[in-house]
Amino acid sequence: MKPDDPLLKILVCPLDKGPLILDPTGCALYNPRLRRRYPVLDGIPQLLPGSGEPASD
Repeated sequence: MKPDDPLLKILVCPLDKGPLILDPTGCALYNPRLRRRYPVLDGIPQLLPGSGEPASD
């Protein structure tokens, strides 16, 4: 996933429905409010509540 992907404007966290941030490597979406990461596999965001994992600072 690339930082200029228009899909990033509409993707939200499945838990709090807030916006997500693409990490610098482009392999995960990050929710800073809940400190959770959601992986992006083969360009497809995995946004099921169970696919999120706690993110370390």
